[in-house]
Amino acid sequence: MIEARHLRVLRAVATSGSFSAAARDLGCTQPAVSQQMKALETSVGTPLLVRTGREMRLTQAGEALVRHASGILAGLTAAEEEVAAIAGLRAGRVRLVSFPSGSSTLVPTALAALRAGHPGTRVSLEEAEPPRSVEMLREGDCDIALAFRYEGAAGDGAADAEEWADLVVRPLLTDRLVGLVPERHRLAAAGSVAIAELADEPWIAGCPRCRGQLVQVCASAGFTPRIDFATDDYPAVAGLVGAGLGVAVLPQLAVESVRPRGVRTVTLEPAVRREIVALTLPDLARVPAVAATLDELVRAGVR
Repeated sequence: MIEARHLRVLRAVATSGSFSAAARDLGCTQPAVSQQMKALETSVGTPLLVRTGREMRLTQAGEALVRHASGILAGLTAAEEEVAAIAGLRAGRVRLVSFPSGSSTLVPTALAALRAGHPGTRVSLEEAEPPRSVEMLREGDCDIALAFRYEGAAGDGAADAEEWADLVVRPLLTDRLVGLVPERHRLAAAGSVAIAELADEPWIAGCPRCRGQLVQVCASAGFTPRIDFATDDYPAVAGLVGAGLGVAVLPQLAVESVRPRGVRTVTLEPAVRREIVALTLPDLARVPAVAATLDELVRAGVR
């Protein structure tokens, strides 16, 4: 194997014409230069220098290696400088995947702070709901995945905890679900509402995972919701409620992101909460740009 330090010595010998001159240029001893050259010739399996009296000249193999040495050493120097920049957060790239309500609330605050503190770090954003976002992390398609799990949900929280056992989990916040009703609804002025009071209402359901959680919560209250509409788009959910077409349950974070019109929010009892987290792989957590992004996401979650 050819080592970079051996190439530096060979180039110095070729440039200066002797071991002693090369030693002066490199700041080492003449025997050290001789040992390095012997090691290099052993590595490549052929002589690189021909010594004739006081003169020294390169063999054909030596000329070829010197010709490539400059490019190799320049590439190594550039690589060292780039890695040092990434390690010092003067450069770097982070691929972030988030679910929609996180993209419109937590992510902008975190990325604005990251850019202010580390302008050389670039972050790309793609949207995906869990568990797809977690799959993307495991498949190497992102560096950080924002995900959530519902507290006490059968087959959800416990399963997620086991699924995430080998990941770095950074808790961001606990997000409570709230009820959405039309502003002229009979319960619009209520401070809090038992979900069973909405048993006879038509429902607008959200993403598949949230839809499953809705059905489970309603089942625990003794009824099955009549879902008239289902959409992954939170503004569409709010719009349908505002038009008087039904009621809905959304996470508070989603309500903040859509600013619904013609809608009133009510506190649901019993409380239903979801934990929002940022996930990454253990090796990625040690990458400075990823660690800095995680820290800013945690700060953005403080409310």
